[in-house]
Amino acid sequence: MKSHCKGRTKAGKACGAAASDGGLCFFHANPNKASELGRIGGRSHGHAVAEGGDLLAPLDNAVALRDAVGRLIADVLAGKIDPKVAAVLPPLLTLQLNAIRVADVARQLAAVEQQSKLGDGTSE
Repeated sequence: MKSHCKGRTKAGKACGAAASDGGLCFFHANPNKASELGRIGGRSHGHAVAEGGDLLAPLDNAVALRDAVGRLIADVLAGKIDPKVAAVLPPLLTLQLNAIRVADVARQLAAVEQQSKLGDGTSE
C-alpha cells in the first residue's frame, strides 16, 4: 500500500498525493517546481504575439490589402508570425475589405450625384 505525503497544503490539510521514498510528494520535495511548471503552463496558454513580423502598411485600399495578405502568408511560412496570430486575421481582413468596398461605392455614388447636379445646372 502506498503511503501519503507528509506535507501539508496551504490550507493546512494533509497532502493527499502519494509519497516518494523521502516521505514527501514530488511537489513538497521540490517546492520551486510547482511555480516553475505553472509558469511554463501559463506561457503555453497565453496569447500568441506576432513577433518579428513586419508592421502592416495602412490597409486603405484593395491593392494594399492584397499585398498585406501576401506578406502575411510569407511571414507565417517563414516562421516570423505565429500561426495562432495568423488564424485570427482572416475575419479582420474580410471586415477591412468590406469597409473598403462600402467606402468605394459611397465615393462613386457621391461622384455620380455631383455629375448629375452639374448636368442639371443646380451645382452648389
